[in-house]
Amino acid sequence: MFHPRITSDHMVHLLNEIQKYMNGGLVYIPKSKGLRKKWGENSGSRKILNLRNDEIRQKFLDGDTIDQLSDRFCLSSDTIKKIVYTK
Repeated sequence: MFHPRITSDHMVHLLNEIQKYMNGGLVYIPKSKGLRKKWGENSGSRKILNLRNDEIRQKFLDGDTIDQLSDRFCLSSDTIKKIVYTK
């Protein structure tokens, strides 16, 4: 986990330096970029929204109006427009 040359003295010094600035506050250390996941990857929300948006685009191509899609999917007209006019 730690570099082999990092000693406990180094860790104590590092923690003391952080403590000087934070003084009891919370510190957030994010994951490395390679370990981050995109929004919705764990829950499947991204996939569900992509499927919904694909359905909206198809219904629009089949002739449904923006207002009809807005009512059917409980989304604003502006949101429907963003979905059908992009990608």
